[in-house]
Amino acid sequence: MPARIPDRVPLVGRFVRLEPMTREHLPELFGAIGRPEVFAGGYGGGPAGYRPDLDGFLRFAEGYYAWDAGLPFAVLVDGRVVGTTTLGFANPKDEQIEIGWTAYAPEVWGGPVNPECKLLLLGTAFEHGFGRVAIQADDRNARSRAAILKLGATFEGVKRRDKQRADGSWRGSAIYSILSDEWPDVRARLEARLARS
Repeated sequence: MPARIPDRVPLVGRFVRLEPMTREHLPELFGAIGRPEVFAGGYGGGPAGYRPDLDGFLRFAEGYYAWDAGLPFAVLVDGRVVGTTTLGFANPKDEQIEIGWTAYAPEVWGGPVNPECKLLLLGTAFEHGFGRVAIQADDRNARSRAAILKLGATFEGVKRRDKQRADGSWRGSAIYSILSDEWPDVRARLEARLARS
C-alpha cells in the first residue's frame, strides 16, 4: 500500500509546536530568521538570497516555500515563531518524502528545537507509510551538515550542480536519508538528546 500525505495539522512536542504555516506567520518569521547569519550557510539560496526588509522577505517567501506542493510549518516556542521547516517532495507511490526549507533564529541553534522538530516530522512521515525520508543541505553548509549527521541520518553523496544559488552560482546538494527500519534507533537517539535538554 502506498504512503499517505499527512494532513495539515499542528504537531506538538515538549519544546516546540509546528503549526501549518500561513502567510500570516511571515512577519514574525522574518523577525526570527530575517538575518544575514541565517542565510550565510546556504538557506534561501545563500547570502545573496537575504532580504533586509519585510517587503523583500515577503516576496522571497512567496516563491521559496512549498505553499501548495508541500507541508510548510511555522516553528513556535512558547507561542513565538522561531523558525520554519517543511515536509515536501512527497512521492507516496515510492514511499519517499523530504524534510527541508528549515531555518531557525540563531538564539535557538544548538538547543532542543531542531532535534524535536526532526522527531515530530520523521515520526509523522514514517507513521504515514513513508519508507525513506531525505534531508539535504548546501554542500558548503558545514553547520547544517553536522546537524543532519547528528540526527543519525546516512550521508548518500553530493548531487553536483543541483540548484542555483541566489548569486547565480551552482550549489552541490549533500544528500542524507533515514529509512523506516532505521527509525527506531534514530528516534531513541533523538529522545535521549531531548531528555538531556
